[in-house]
Amino acid sequence: MSKYKILIIEDQQDVRKLIRFTLDFEEYELHEAPDADVGHKIIQDIKPDLIVLDVMMPGDMDGYGLCDNLKSTPEYESIPVIMLTARGQLSDREAGLRAGADVYMVKPFSPIKLVDVVDNLLKSAKAVATS
Repeated sequence: MSKYKILIIEDQQDVRKLIRFTLDFEEYELHEAPDADVGHKIIQDIKPDLIVLDVMMPGDMDGYGLCDNLKSTPEYESIPVIMLTARGQLSDREAGLRAGADVYMVKPFSPIKLVDVVDNLLKSAKAVATS
């Protein structure tokens, strides 16, 4: 079985490193992008199985914009998106869910919880794809 491809889109290198370290123990092929613009190009190149996405990033697009773009594009709409951000207000969560995020997690995050959420989303996506 081939490894699941996970794309981490996060502008802070130390946070990307923490997410990578958290998920590296699992059987995943991990890819990284420092912003939504680069992340969008990587999505087109590799079509990941799951995306971990920050909200606030430099560039033309933030996480909300990228998520909304993906979820409104038939080719990418089924890719699960975990928004992982420091923005934890109710209005931020609502904006993330409106943009199409499957899960909205607030930093600091529990690595164990992140692994559980990733596993559950990938299992759900696989079940939908095979039904």
